[in-house]
Amino acid sequence: MKKSLQRGIIAGLKTTWTLGKIIFPVTLIVYLLQYTPVIDLIASWLTPVMKVIGLPGDAAVPLVLGNLLNLYAGIAGILTLDLSVKEVFILAVMLSFSHNLLIESTVALKVGVRLSVILSVRIGLALLSAFIINLVWKGGGEQAQYGFISQKDEVVSGWGAIILKGIETAAMGILQLAIIVIPVMIALQILKDLGWLSKFSNKMVPFTKLLGMNGNTSTTLVTGLLIGLAYGAGVMIQAVQEEGVSKKDATLAFIFLVACHAVVEDTLVFIPLGIPVLPLLLIRVITALLLTIVIAKIWSRQKGLSQRKEVTYER
Repeated sequence: MKKSLQRGIIAGLKTTWTLGKIIFPVTLIVYLLQYTPVIDLIASWLTPVMKVIGLPGDAAVPLVLGNLLNLYAGIAGILTLDLSVKEVFILAVMLSFSHNLLIESTVALKVGVRLSVILSVRIGLALLSAFIINLVWKGGGEQAQYGFISQKDEVVSGWGAIILKGIETAAMGILQLAIIVIPVMIALQILKDLGWLSKFSNKMVPFTKLLGMNGNTSTTLVTGLLIGLAYGAGVMIQAVQEEGVSKKDATLAFIFLVACHAVVEDTLVFIPLGIPVLPLLLIRVITALLLTIVIAKIWSRQKGLSQRKEVTYER
């Protein structure tokens, strides 16, 4: 048990260091950008797209904040706007598919997944889902009633104070990462040494096969589902390296997880916005399942065709 604890702590610290080198500068830069015209400028570029998906132009601000930072930044932006239930629901679905792009996309690169795949899936799902919801849902025109969330932004003035606050925010991000990742890595190391992790992976084999992946991808999937891409990245990176997860399986796992990850937190966080969260969760889960299964079948078919071509060429 002592050795498992030591190995878990070391793995957790290594993961925190690896991801901290990404999280700290990205968070600091984006925090500083909020005090420049850059965020508003990007939002103004997106205004024409907003009309196509049934949103007002100023709804681009929470989308930009959510995609550059995280869901909480996006929600803070929503709280400043007077929107209908339908408009808030569309924003919630979009942000569920596409948020924290800078950090979570970098995590995907660490695992070996192509950046173009992750960005196209996440942004594509966000836009497509918004377009379909706006087209299909005729209700939700009533004013959204925000619940118990209260957003009190601390007023910071002067670039010296702003930079210090940015550094503090970025450092807190790493601290939160360590608080979550280190205990998770310790628990996983203990489960691994006791042999329970392999038993769990065996039970997950039917589900992973349904999605076109091998059984050794189960740790990656469960971790991402429960604690998200950013916080679960360390576990996923370790799983890919130690359990021999193939590039194909890692890509399919990430395609599933970018559509549906951190399902508890990312669903509950929208409750105070006064929108129906069960449909939000179902949209994410069903989309993730269908998208991953379809891509896995296309991938296998293309592989089969290429193998037959090689055999024909050899003859």
